[in-house]
Amino acid sequence: MARGNQELSRGADVALLVLISLAEGQKHGYRMIGDIEEFSGTSLEPGTLYGTLMRLAEDGLIEAVQSVERHRPYRITEAGRDALREQLDLLRRIERAGVDRVALKPA
Repeated sequence: MARGNQELSRGADVALLVLISLAEGQKHGYRMIGDIEEFSGTSLEPGTLYGTLMRLAEDGLIEAVQSVERHRPYRITEAGRDALREQLDLLRRIERAGVDRVALKPA
């Protein structure tokens, strides 16, 4: 991967990555970290993830699930699914504009 691509990957919106991970089903933090790294190539530190989980929960986009194990799982809420759909629609529009503009300008 080129250096610029690594920087873009590191700058990925953590909240979006968490919502994508939880859209598949409920997960605890360490499982999310592994899932996010697998599908996006982005490595998250636990502190980054847990700060994001707190913000998403405060915003009503995810919620903690009662667990009998020591790991606390989270799940996406309907508001979170709606927010994820909106973000993915926006990213598709951005991608189309980028692809169109790159095609217009010779290197």
